[in-house]
Amino acid sequence: HEAISHAAYRVLSHRFADSPGKDIILPSIDALMVDLGYDPGFQSLDGDSPAALGNRCGQAVLDYGYSDGSNELNGYDPPDYTPVNPPLVVAEPGNPTMIDPNRWQPLSLEYFVDQFGNPVPISVQPFLTPHWGHVGNFSLDPADEHPDKPGVFHDPGQPPQHGTETHDEFIDAFVDVIVTASVLDPDLGTTIDVSPGAWGNNSLGQNDGSGHPLNPYTGEPYEPNVVNYGDFSRVLAEFWADGPLTSAPPGHWNEIANAVSESPLLEKRIGGAGPIVDDLEWDIKLYLALNGAVHDAGVVCWGTKGHYDYVRPISAIRYMAELGQSSEPRSPSYHPDGLPLIEGVVELITEDSAAPGGPHAHLSAYIGEVAVVGWPGAPEDPDSEHSGVEWIRAKEWLPYQLPTFVTPPFAGYTSGHSTFSRASAEVLAAFTGDAYFPGGMGTYTIDPGWLHFEYGPSETLQLQWGTYYDASDQSAISRIYGGIHPYVDDFPARIMGSKIGIGAYERAKKYFHGQVECRADLTGDGRIAGSDLGELLANWGPCPRSGTCPGDLSLSGDVGAEDLQILLTGWGECLDPEHR
Repeated sequence: HEAISHAAYRVLSHRFADSPGKDIILPSIDALMVDLGYDPGFQSLDGDSPAALGNRCGQAVLDYGYSDGSNELNGYDPPDYTPVNPPLVVAEPGNPTMIDPNRWQPLSLEYFVDQFGNPVPISVQPFLTPHWGHVGNFSLDPADEHPDKPGVFHDPGQPPQHGTETHDEFIDAFVDVIVTASVLDPDLGTTIDVSPGAWGNNSLGQNDGSGHPLNPYTGEPYEPNVVNYGDFSRVLAEFWADGPLTSAPPGHWNEIANAVSESPLLEKRIGGAGPIVDDLEWDIKLYLALNGAVHDAGVVCWGTKGHYDYVRPISAIRYMAELGQSSEPRSPSYHPDGLPLIEGVVELITEDSAAPGGPHAHLSAYIGEVAVVGWPGAPEDPDSEHSGVEWIRAKEWLPYQLPTFVTPPFAGYTSGHSTFSRASAEVLAAFTGDAYFPGGMGTYTIDPGWLHFEYGPSETLQLQWGTYYDASDQSAISRIYGGIHPYVDDFPARIMGSKIGIGAYERAKKYFHGQVECRADLTGDGRIAGSDLGELLANWGPCPRSGTCPGDLSLSGDVGAEDLQILLTGWGECLDPEHR
């Protein structure tokens, strides 16, 4: 207990030293150490006490982080990145400064107006960690890295591009965000059944499911769970948001793993088979596999983000709104690359529609522009009011997010939520030996007034999932309701996440079975022999980065004498007796 506590404390106190939540986190872990009877001030690495051993283990993790490609010693800053597009001033309508509508655009939430009436940004989002695809990983195969795109693993290919042969898909994807977000209003009175019997059971990378016919644990159909759609959509956007001052998506899936592990319906058999293990063995093995997966999900997803540098919905939608509408060549604001008109969702503001009593009466100053049904922004008193949806200028479209956040500070493609969540779902399904939550259903109850962006939900609402994959897909879909991602960011990320989660669990099992020394088994035949030596010598010399060359067993960034020594030390059979 003492060694584990000191190891965890050393890592946590270092990792969160400069985090936004440090004023809460650091005192809480200090207090926990004291409650456990240990001294948080004991930092020595010397000696054979449990505390010193724990400190050495924690420090080994931290030392690796200094050389894993993250650039931690320089504040994780990317070695080189400059956005193609000037910033979008969120408070100003339109997007007149965008240069390339296919590339990421930073946001500015603070600005002043110069003597010529132009908005001048005061603060601008940086792109956080576009270099993360080059960070050392847990289980990725070097063969999965694209040979011509360094740092891009499980390459999903280029997303649809505005003004190219995939232009129509680009338009469809971002208009779908407008349509999806147009339901964020409990006053619309629409209801939806969100029970596992009606929701989920999708194919990988699709939203084609219609639920599960039966709960496999009870053998009975799932009870309907009919809720207000406007409440449900807002709850999804916030429950899965995992933005600043939260545990973020990787932490959220650790919380889900906590709940699964604490379920009285769960038998702790690793992989769903074999003997029931104690809590310590279960926890260590589960969190190794799960966090190896979410770590790799971050590497893969951000490698994709950094390479493709793709546009976010707020930038794309406002850019197209700035161009106009693309449906009626003889009507005002026509531009072939603008927004298509959709009755009841995307419309042209006309003299008739803006007349008193018309749907666009409050937009009469903008006749000839495009209007959309959307969330108009946070109400004056979010604790007691909700904004609903209404006709707004398309140039002023906003995602359903806090006004201090709006959109994350990095490129869109691919979705981090989708990647993290699917990778986590794969691990939980494999580790527990069952894709279903214990008892056939996971739940989370949302009380009235739980929302933070505005007041809601209007009544108690329960989220329900049959499988870990259902929860994962719901996390992915939530980003469309929240206005953060189109489906073209989501679907490929689910596929990447699946590969990552499966690979991470397979890697973790090697540790479970004492096969760590098999890392020198470069040919994968269960032996360290001449063929492995040949593979190591064939890769002798520098690597693009640590761990990417077969034979870089020491993760030093090159294949050399140290790696040869590791290989020779493990010469012979490398499977443990149980698995020979």
